[in-house]
Amino acid sequence: MTGGKDLDQLLKTMKPKLNNGEYVFCTTEERIQIDYSDITMLFKEDEGNTMILEKKVADKQKIKYSFVASWITLTVHSSLEAVGLTAAFSKALTNENISCNVVAGYYHDHLFVKIEDTEKAMTVLNSFSEL
Repeated sequence: MTGGKDLDQLLKTMKPKLNNGEYVFCTTEERIQIDYSDITMLFKEDEGNTMILEKKVADKQKIKYSFVASWITLTVHSSLEAVGLTAAFSKALTNENISCNVVAGYYHDHLFVKIEDTEKAMTVLNSFSEL
């Protein structure tokens, strides 16, 4: 099943969903004991493993972090080959001075924004469906 590529359609139907919880970006070079089901995202980089975890998991495991975020999922199924979706919502968020870290999953794009910017980010993202 492939996702959509039509930018106008993707923007109008992206329907952002705010996921429950607070999330943090962590990195570690060493192996840690953590349940796979507790990891929201894992990416191997040359400098170490980047993980996105719920804040409460990182706190429990005593894993250091410096960025606490809300997790917003764009529920539209966008193709990994779609052009311009990230640029469009990123520009709109930039215009409102909202920092956004994007992770592309197979089915959806996932945005991580500072906790204090959550409401404003949801308003910006929802505005695309009104165009």
